Amino acid sequence: MIIHKSHSKADLIDLINNLNLKVVFSHQDNKKDIQDKIVASLYKPCKINDNFYNIQNKDGLIKYLTSQNSKKTLTIKQKNAVMMITKHIIQYCKNNYNLEYSKYDHPKDLQDDLDYVKQFGDIPSVRRACKLMNNDPKFTCYNFIPYISPQVQKVLDEKKAIKKTNYNILTIRRSTPDNPVLVYFD
Repeated sequence: MIIHKSHSKADLIDLINNLNLKVVFSHQDNKKDIQDKIVASLYKPCKINDNFYNIQNKDGLIKYLTSQNSKKTLTIKQKNAVMMITKHIIQYCKNNYNLEYSKYDHPKDLQDDLDYVKQFGDIPSVRRACKLMNNDPKFTCYNFIPYISPQVQKVLDEKKAIKKTNYNILTIRRSTPDNPVLVYFD
């Protein structure tokens, strides 16, 4: 079995950790060493835990590893083209949603570009362009939702949970004879 070359060393390590595969590796191992260890572990019986890769069994894991990495579907030239489109969309949004100050002649061209780039929601600029376009008064009937892979969505959820803060607005304590509760209003 040959693991597809689009899977990076970091992707393989993340896969091992999330699936709890019985693969012993060190961070000094190179990509080829980790690939060999994963292939060797597939010949042994293993149990795959619930994961966000939607891999349920060993056959699903083999199919995932032999196919192209879903996170790396763009080449450098394609990614640069997507980034250029998102820059034009963001410029349109920053100019108060005015077509005169953008490269677009018709709203349909703008919508077509956004429909093309929203499939690459793993790129932060695409998510920002979709968020800004959802505030456009010309496109109130459209909702531009970028496609985000489960791996990136998990990272975004973790970042959101870290930023979330809890404010204690009111704390109620019961008074006891030796410890009365006093309330002050300033």
